[in-house]
Amino acid sequence: MSGNELKYIKDAFDSNWIAPLGPNVDEFEKEIANYVGVSEAVAVSSGTAAIHLALSLLEVKRGDKVFCSTLTFVASANPILYQGAEPVFIDSEPETWNMSPQALKRALDEASNDGNLPKAVIVVNLYGQSAKMDEIVALCNQYNIPIIEDAAESLGSTYKGKASGTFGKFGVFSFNGNKIITTSSGGMLVSDDKELLEKARYLATQAKDPAPHYQHSTVGFNYRMSNVLAGIGRAQLEVLEERVKARRLIFERYTKELESIPGIKFMPELNNSQSNRWLTAITINKEIVGFSNHYLLNSLADENIEARPVWKPLHLQPLFNGAKFYVHREDLSVSEHLFTAGLCLPSGSNITEVEQKRIIKCVKDCLKIRV
Repeated sequence: MSGNELKYIKDAFDSNWIAPLGPNVDEFEKEIANYVGVSEAVAVSSGTAAIHLALSLLEVKRGDKVFCSTLTFVASANPILYQGAEPVFIDSEPETWNMSPQALKRALDEASNDGNLPKAVIVVNLYGQSAKMDEIVALCNQYNIPIIEDAAESLGSTYKGKASGTFGKFGVFSFNGNKIITTSSGGMLVSDDKELLEKARYLATQAKDPAPHYQHSTVGFNYRMSNVLAGIGRAQLEVLEERVKARRLIFERYTKELESIPGIKFMPELNNSQSNRWLTAITINKEIVGFSNHYLLNSLADENIEARPVWKPLHLQPLFNGAKFYVHREDLSVSEHLFTAGLCLPSGSNITEVEQKRIIKCVKDCLKIRV
């Protein structure tokens, strides 16, 4: 917490605005919209809810296809199933670890030839790094396919000077407890389409028709953020730039000490982009280093240091067994390679330099390199 959250929470209590509406909600939406540079934002209960609303607004339904990055958390794709649609997974590429334009082009060309284009493409900005949005936007525009930019992990990141989450028809942010800023749980749907976002508010509030009694003409959802949590979000947004600086400094300390070690590589940052470095991720070449990512994971755990594997690609998840998958290159699945070689190091904004030095020492000791 930043320390200023109690001010906004007290405002909510003093004014008795506790329910999923109120001044903090209104202001938090405006502040996020202004920060990223879009016309409108809608505060909701989670990033997952924001994706679900985006798919609903795009009228994705049973039998439709939706293309989605494969190297991501399951929440990016679960809303596709909520709508009864069929997910098609797109591989990563090496320069960003995000959706491969090369694989996306093959998938779109094939879908066009089959007369079965997707209703949407969900592009994920993994660990704070923006995807190659110029190429992806151009491909989707060619076929008139709307983009949902899942920027749940990349608030505060930029691509060619423009804020992450603002390149598609819709952008999605998450304020889950592990994100760079948090409301404990919560999310935001952003867009320049004010009319559709007004419809999002309607759907997110149980789709209540304008009537003096409770009247409902369509299926709605209980997705609005509470005024209390929005107050926490406002205080968190005030320190976002500090958090980005802190995460990038953590990344720089890791790279200074570890990037010269043969066999260890860090997640790259694309030219003309700036990642918020939500997580510092590395790959380990087992043949060069002499051990696997899981060996290092367990070695760190033995020292009470919690690291994490890279996301397991969704096309390998039992939930999506049989889903179509387009590989980056015929002889290379980048997402599968990153899963088998990747590791996320402790990266919290409040990690101390002393704590980070202990982590680095443990990595070096594991490598038999003395500090």
